[in-house]
Amino acid sequence: MEAYCVKCKEKREMNDPEEITMKNGRPAVKGVCGTCGTKMFKIGAMKKDSDAGSEA
Repeated sequence: MEAYCVKCKEKREMNDPEEITMKNGRPAVKGVCGTCGTKMFKIGAMKKDSDAGSEA
């Protein structure tokens, strides 16, 4: 999953993404930047791969 890293100032791949629920009930994802190791946070649910198991 990609998220914005404030230390790198770019969109980077998030390592160890974990779905959480904020205090107000909205979904969010937290993880670690794959490049610099800074904590990352993205508001919104983690996207599911809808066509992962639909190979013909």
